[in-house]
Amino acid sequence: CSLARYNNCLVGTAAVGSHPGGVSPYGAHDMAGNVSEWTADWYQTQYYSQGENVDPTGWQTGDARVVRGGSFNYNPGNLRASGRAGGSPSKQYYGVGFRCAQ
Repeated sequence: CSLARYNNCLVGTAAVGSHPGGVSPYGAHDMAGNVSEWTADWYQTQYYSQGENVDPTGWQTGDARVVRGGSFNYNPGNLRASGRAGGSPSKQYYGVGFRCAQ
């Protein structure tokens, strides 16, 4: 619980930077836990086997957007920032949000 917010810790989100022990080597906070992140890419299950290898731009259309990472309601084994799933943009999901970057 000192590294990330996940289902064995307190329920809900935490302020960015609340888990300094889990900061990445690049200085990014909360890449695992807190909330899963909506992305602009359309989700396709075969993307990595059929998509571009260099500077991928993603599919142009689809029914679901890519959701990355694990959220506060995931177990520790599913917190990886590289975790990838699909979600309908017309629905709301508990534990999915946005990462604001500058």
